[in-house]
Amino acid sequence: MLRRQLRLRKEYLYKKAIEYDKKQRKKKKEILLKAIKDEKAIPPEIRKEEAELRHEIELEDENTSKLKDHIDDEYAFAGVKDPRIVITTARDPSSRLAQFAKEVKLIFPNSQRVNRGNYVLKDLVNVCKSNEVSDLLVLHEHRGEPDGLAVCHLPYGPTAYFTLSNVVMRHDVRELTSKISEAYPHLIFENFQTSLGKRVVNIFKYLFPVPNNSKRIVTFSNSDDIISFRHHIYSKNGHGGVDIKEVGPRMELKLYQIRLGTIDQTEADVEWVARPYMTTTKKRSFL
Repeated sequence: MLRRQLRLRKEYLYKKAIEYDKKQRKKKKEILLKAIKDEKAIPPEIRKEEAELRHEIELEDENTSKLKDHIDDEYAFAGVKDPRIVITTARDPSSRLAQFAKEVKLIFPNSQRVNRGNYVLKDLVNVCKSNEVSDLLVLHEHRGEPDGLAVCHLPYGPTAYFTLSNVVMRHDVRELTSKISEAYPHLIFENFQTSLGKRVVNIFKYLFPVPNNSKRIVTFSNSDDIISFRHHIYSKNGHGGVDIKEVGPRMELKLYQIRLGTIDQTEADVEWVARPYMTTTKKRSFL
């Protein structure tokens, strides 16, 4: 099993290297096309390859010019296979974090909660890979209050890290008495406009199977890079309207890092990270 994982990992890294070369080649073609369109001299860095690039451009059409990147490979079976999710916590969780993990399990269909115990992250990831688990969710806390969520897509990544705030659990609010339906929910993603925002949408979207005719709604609403999570069910009333009830839990999430590897790979490349100087860019939205 270990040899197989090493072989698959090498194949994945090889595909990423080829993808990088193709992207560099595509950039050179775009530079050449821009120079021809503007009727300017060919830049010196691509003059030696001009004839080859011209020949490749002539052979391309709309379909062949599009590049398939590693993001497509990460979620190649999305929509074909239902996701299988394992939810766990940091070591020695408080009773509040354990309760929160139980409520998070109710949100995601086909999920299973696992007590962390003495598991090392590397062993936990290997067990999930051997059992064909698609995603691993790890919850963290600070002084009994849930404050972190790591979403790791298996077997190759990516891993997204979020901070949690304003967590309100079902048993904290008396009004949230409606039972949680186990039907596959409909998803609403609001105000995710940038490429990073679409990346986050993919990370959350593929945690859920394709919905059927259910009356359950899960909402991720972005406002100033703060993602508000809400969970509702709806029912039709006798007057042609719709009644909506919140079933909880509710929370706010903020992305602070995306890595291209799994959660146990500390050497994995960083795709995006929130830096300290980014906190002053109030007018700029990353999602």
